[in-house]
Amino acid sequence: MSSDELARFLRSRRAAIQPDEIGLGARSRRRTQGLRREDVAELATMSADYYRRLEQARIGPPSPQILDALARALCLTADERDYLYRVADREPPPRPALSRHVAPALQQLVAGLGDSPAQVMTLLGETIIQNPAAVALLGDHSIYTGDARNSTYRWFTDPASRSIHPPEEHEEESCARVAELRARSVHVGDSEADRLIGTIRARSPEFERMWQEQRVALCRSGTKTLVHPEVGMLDLECQILRTEGLGQLLVAFTAAAGSRAAGQLRELSIAHARQPARRHRHTVARTGRRPTSA
Repeated sequence: MSSDELARFLRSRRAAIQPDEIGLGARSRRRTQGLRREDVAELATMSADYYRRLEQARIGPPSPQILDALARALCLTADERDYLYRVADREPPPRPALSRHVAPALQQLVAGLGDSPAQVMTLLGETIIQNPAAVALLGDHSIYTGDARNSTYRWFTDPASRSIHPPEEHEEESCARVAELRARSVHVGDSEADRLIGTIRARSPEFERMWQEQRVALCRSGTKTLVHPEVGMLDLECQILRTEGLGQLLVAFTAAAGSRAAGQLRELSIAHARQPARRHRHTVARTGRRPTSA
């Protein structure tokens, strides 16, 4: 990553914090949104001149100790702190190469979930395999080719991918997808991630606007509400698990035994089994704070 990217991220996080939020109180005659550079330098116990050069991209990558101090001073979340380290090219964990080979044990796990929809995705959001229940619920992702195989690419370039989402949820969904892609992009090969991001930035003004906001956050497991054109709304638990080594995500949806959602999933599975050759494409509406990458 470049020092320019590090500088932009530091400036954006500094502007997002108000002095009274961290006990500094109101500062008189302020012209700067958020904290001043001097405030951050003081909180991080470093010289104001050194921090200024970081924000102006006039200095090399800082040490891990400096990055740790900056993360505390800027009140970064765990995801943001991870991004700060990686964008500064410091102590990144081994970056797994993007692999589209799914380990046999993981394939068996996905297949064995029965009526519970499950799929394996790359860190950048491409679906690799789906079980029949996932195809019935989310549509057959194998019909897509090229960049369209990526869920975030589809969201920002294909209006049909949003057609069943309530319009008032589009902004939140978009923000979450951009923050997710930024967080995941530093875990994979730079060339592939940079090419995908560059393509979406060129094709979607909305994505470009949100990309400039420097948000970083990973999607989490939790309760999701989905809307299916045949069975209506489903309240499901979504689990998102990362597999080590291959750089893949297992995304699974489950419903409590005996619940209405469990019956709906069973109904979808039966209908799909009766038409095994049918490949369908439909949009699934997701609500909640953290949407999945399905």
